[in-house]
Amino acid sequence: MSASADAIVQRGIEAEDDPYRLTKDGVMEPPVGWRHSLKHLGPGLILSASIVGSGELIVTTTLGATVGFALLWMVIFSTFVKVAVQIELARWCISTGQPALTGYNKVGPHVGRLSWINLLWALMALSKVLQMGGVVGGVALAMSILLPLSGPPMGATSITIWTVIVAVGSIALLYSNKYSRIERGAGILVVIFSFITIGIALGLPFTPYAYSMDDIASGLSFAIPAGAVGAAIAMFGITGVGADELTFYTYWCIEKGYARHVGPNDGSEARQRRAKGWISVMYKDAFLSWVIYTFGTIAFFIMGAAVLNPQGVVPQGNEMITALSRMYTDTLGQWAGTVFLLGAVVVLGSTLWAAVPSWSRMYVNLLAEMGVLEWRDTAARLRWIRIFTIALPLIWGAAYLFMRSPVLMVQIGGIATGIFLLAVVVAVWHLRRTETDPRLYGSGPFNALLVVSSIAIVLLGIYTGLSALKLV
Repeated sequence: MSASADAIVQRGIEAEDDPYRLTKDGVMEPPVGWRHSLKHLGPGLILSASIVGSGELIVTTTLGATVGFALLWMVIFSTFVKVAVQIELARWCISTGQPALTGYNKVGPHVGRLSWINLLWALMALSKVLQMGGVVGGVALAMSILLPLSGPPMGATSITIWTVIVAVGSIALLYSNKYSRIERGAGILVVIFSFITIGIALGLPFTPYAYSMDDIASGLSFAIPAGAVGAAIAMFGITGVGADELTFYTYWCIEKGYARHVGPNDGSEARQRRAKGWISVMYKDAFLSWVIYTFGTIAFFIMGAAVLNPQGVVPQGNEMITALSRMYTDTLGQWAGTVFLLGAVVVLGSTLWAAVPSWSRMYVNLLAEMGVLEWRDTAARLRWIRIFTIALPLIWGAAYLFMRSPVLMVQIGGIATGIFLLAVVVAVWHLRRTETDPRLYGSGPFNALLVVSSIAIVLLGIYTGLSALKLV
């Protein structure tokens, strides 16, 4: 068989197995109960890998170092309040087989081929270049301290070399874009460092940096200290499920097979039953990821508040990594500095591991909505995804080398994310009303939570936007 014939056969196989094509061949009965559902969970691990990186390690810890325990309530609220919106968007996705940006483009008015929500998404994506550049820079800084390649560990040359290595390494590891590899890598990376950090946070009461229940209670007083507004709104946008994670979760739900297993919408009762079953699996997946990133977020915040804040140490600039490492060296000894640096590489690397393929899919979906390609053309979609898999790490690395301030870069992305959450809520309710089968709606308590979550996101999103204007 010729090379061209092989390529045609391969494209045919890819199209047949394409999770974005709903066919009768892909139908599968849903599992019942947690035990049978475990092997079908996974999109939430990719979500957690993204969340536990830049948001938790950088922004949440910096907030704790800045204000102490005062904003603990917002940390908890931020992780909880967005989950219902995440689930509702995924419900629509599983029931229709469509990814988020395709849905966003159905909400008018439009400018040309793009809806106002996708235009706003494009603006958020530009700010995310800075945020992801900050993540690339964080990994490069940690590696430069561990293994300086030229000159002093924090020297510009060593950091530049490591930035290039991190960007090129990300491309090499993720070029295949196989869902199973991305899910497996994300799970390993996120679990290891999160549980270590949670263990250290729980052990702080037995160190010189002990915190008390009074400290915890003071953090639940629903107040924002003067001077902490900027850090607080960035944290709300980026911790927990951000607008970008809400969006790309739909792609991973589809690529895990949830929508494909439901099958094409033939209006039958069997199809409705399958849809309810796979949506139930998605509930379990979302809950598991929520547990992981919530406890990870709280642990990072407590460590920043208990260890860094009393010493007046606030991570900033290229000293971010060395400042953050003091959470470990000051509690466990100097030997723990190396452990932290390795952990920082793991946790920030997990963000890159999840972000590169996720953002690649979203960018390609946007191009499809613009008419550049046909989204259901499997070969064209995969080709464009690989193009972005190469381009994005290089662009993010260049952004860091230009700005060289990881904390500020991540915070800028967080503010933009908080504002875009408003648009996501609008889209979720529009798609729920116009395309989601009412028979697939959630229970009464869930619908009530969705209303409360939506109102909270709208109010805090407006507050975020107004506060951002004041900061400008």
